[in-house]
Amino acid sequence: MSEERFASAAALPARIHRLHELAIDLWWSWDKRAREVFRRLDYELWRSTAHNPVRMLQSITADQLATAAGDPAFLSAYDQALFGLDQARTQAHPWWQERASLMNGGSIAYFSAEFALHQSLPIYAGGLGVLAGDHCKEAADLGVPLVGVGFMYPQGYFLQRMSNEGWQEERHQRINWTEVPIEAALTPDGKPCITAIPLGDRTVLAAVWRVRLGKVRLFLLDTDLAENAPWDRELSARLYGGDRETRIQQEIILGIGGVRALRALGVTPTVWHLNEGHAAFVALQRIREGIEQGHSFDEALATVKASTVFTTHTPVPAGHDAFPFHLVEKHLAGSWGEIGEHRQRFLALGEYDNGSGSQFNMTALALRTAGHVNGVSALHGEVTRTMWRPMWPELPADQIPVRSITNGVHVPTWMAGSVFQLLDQHFGPGWLDHVDEPELWERLRDIPDAEIWATRNAMRTDLFSFIRERMRSRWSGEHVGPSRIVASGSMLDPNALTLGYARRFTAYKRPELIFHDPDRLVRILTAIDRPVQIVFAGKAHPADEPAKHHLQRVFRHALDPKFGGRLAFIDDYDMHLAHYLVHGCDVWLNNPRKPLEASGTSGMKAALNGVPHLSIGDGWWAEGFNGKNGWLIESHTNPDDQAATDAADAESLYSLLENEVVPLFYDRDPRGLPRQWIQVVREAMRSNAPRFSTRRMIKQYITEMYAPAAKR
Repeated sequence: MSEERFASAAALPARIHRLHELAIDLWWSWDKRAREVFRRLDYELWRSTAHNPVRMLQSITADQLATAAGDPAFLSAYDQALFGLDQARTQAHPWWQERASLMNGGSIAYFSAEFALHQSLPIYAGGLGVLAGDHCKEAADLGVPLVGVGFMYPQGYFLQRMSNEGWQEERHQRINWTEVPIEAALTPDGKPCITAIPLGDRTVLAAVWRVRLGKVRLFLLDTDLAENAPWDRELSARLYGGDRETRIQQEIILGIGGVRALRALGVTPTVWHLNEGHAAFVALQRIREGIEQGHSFDEALATVKASTVFTTHTPVPAGHDAFPFHLVEKHLAGSWGEIGEHRQRFLALGEYDNGSGSQFNMTALALRTAGHVNGVSALHGEVTRTMWRPMWPELPADQIPVRSITNGVHVPTWMAGSVFQLLDQHFGPGWLDHVDEPELWERLRDIPDAEIWATRNAMRTDLFSFIRERMRSRWSGEHVGPSRIVASGSMLDPNALTLGYARRFTAYKRPELIFHDPDRLVRILTAIDRPVQIVFAGKAHPADEPAKHHLQRVFRHALDPKFGGRLAFIDDYDMHLAHYLVHGCDVWLNNPRKPLEASGTSGMKAALNGVPHLSIGDGWWAEGFNGKNGWLIESHTNPDDQAATDAADAESLYSLLENEVVPLFYDRDPRGLPRQWIQVVREAMRSNAPRFSTRRMIKQYITEMYAPAAKR
C-alpha cells in the first residue's frame, strides 16, 4: 500500500472497518478497552493528537492500518472494544432495568449551554460544562434514556496564552469539522435536521449535529449556515461571547430552538431538565405548544411545570442572567404565536428585582416554570432558598421548594489509569459497576501502603513529564520567551510536595489568598529539607478584568526569584491538562469566599485519585470533610469584613501547611514511606469516591426528580 492518508471509514481495511465508528462515539473516552485500541494503533500519534482518535485517522498511513489489521494482539483489543461499544448502545445497567418503569417509558431531555465531554470537542468553559458532560456519561453507563441539547460552537471557547508580562491573551480557533466526533443529526426521513427559530422580526436557521455517547445522544445547534445573515451566523460562534443582546438571542435559540429541534428529530421527552437558567425559554415554546393543542394558558403552564426539572448552580446574584423587558420583547417578537394574548402573563413569570430594578430574570423564569428544583450541594440549597425567598413570601423557610442534590464526578473519566490498575488488582472484576457503594471502598484498607505510595509517585511523575513536554513544545513551536518557560514550571522538583490550584480565575475564588503574607509563603516553599511547590492553572473570562489582574499577579509571582522557582502557572487549562493535575498533584487547594462556591467538582476528581483536599468548608467540602480525609481551612470572623476574613483564612491556611500538611508528607519510615500521609490518601478515596460520584448523583436525580416529573 502507498503512504496515502485516510480521511474516511471507506479507506479502512475490512477487518477493522468499524474503527471510525469507534472513534466518533465518545464512549471510547472513558472505556479503557477502547482507549487501548488507539494506543496500540500508534502510541506517538495518540499522544501528539492529545488523544483524539478522529484526528488520528486523518493522519495514519495505509501501511499502518494494514499492519494493524493483521496483528492478532491489536485485533483482540479491537474486538473487545467493539463488543463493549455494542453493549453500551443496547444494554442497561441492572439498577436501571429494575427502575425503568419509574419513567413510564419516557425519556429525559437535558439542556445545557455547555458540555465538557473531551478536549477534542472544546464546547465548554468550566465546571458547568464538566458537570453536564459527566451527567450524560453516567446516564449512558446506566442506560438511562437521556438526550442532551446544547450548542455546537464553531469557534469553541478561547485558547489562552500568556504574554511575557503575564497578561492573558485570548485566541479563538475554528474547529476543524473533520477532526471532531460529530455527525449531522438526521430527521426520521433521513434528512439533515435544520430547524427554523423565530428571532425578533426574522427567522434564523440552525443545523443540528449529533454526538454519540454510547446509549446517550447529544444534539448541538449551529447557526453558522450560509442561509443566515452574517450576524446571525455568529450567534452560535463562541461560548459566552458577545454582549447582553447576543446572550439573550443565544438563550432563545437554545430554549425555543432546542425544543423545535427535538420535535423535528422525532424525540418526545417525558421530562425536561434545565441545567442552569440559560435554557429557560424551553418553557415558552412548550406553553405555546400546549395552547396550540387547545389547552388554556394555566393548563399548559401546569403541564410544563409538572414535567420540568431545574438545577441552579449560581449562589451569586449577579451570576443569574437578567435582561431589560424591552430587549426580551424585541427578540421574542416572532415567538409568541397563539400565546400572544398571554404575553404579559408569560413576561411576569420572569419578572424579578434582585436589587438592580425589575428585569426579566432567567432563573426566576425557570423557578416559576419548574416543579422540581435543586441546588448542587446541601449548603448551596440553603443559600438558594435564602436568595430566592422573595418568590415564596408566604412559605416558611424550610418549605421553600428547592432541594439539594450534591454534584458528583464520572469515575471512569477522571480516575487515572494507574489507579484503575491498582483497583483492578485488589478489587477484582466488575468493581466499576459498584462505585457508589461505600462497602466497595472499604477494601482500600487491604491495599499495602507501598503500593498506594508507588501509584501516587507514578502519577506525580506523569504530571511533571507532561509539563516538561508542554514546555518543550512551546519553546520549539511558538518560540516563547525565557520568562514563559520559567513561569511554566521548568524549575519544579518532581519529588517535592506539590499543591494544585486549577479552576476559573475570578475574584470570589481568591486565587491570591496564599500570597497574603509573601515572606511566610517563601519560608514554606523554600525549606531546604521540606520543599513545597504550587502549580496554578485557569482562565479568566474575557470580560472579567479583575480576574485578569489576579491571573497576571500570580504569573508574576511565578517569575519572582524569591520563591525559588517553586511556583508555576500552566496556561490554556482544559480537560487534558485537568486530568494530569487532578492525578499528579499531592494536595488540592481550594479557597473561595464562603458561601459563594455552589459545589465545586475539581476537588472530587482529585480525591478520587488519592489527592487530599485542602479547602474552605464551602460547597461539597462542607459535606465531604470528616477530619481524616484532608484539611479544613477555617476561621471565625465577620463575613461582611472581607479584609479580616481573608487575613484569618490565610493564617489558617499557612498554619495547616506548616503544622500538619508538610510535616505529614515528609515524615518517612525507614523504608521511605510516609505512613500517616498514606492514611490520609486512602481515606480521601474511601470516604469521597462513592459519595461524590455521578453514579450516586444520577440515581438520586432519577428517584427524587425525574420519576416524580414523569408522573404528571
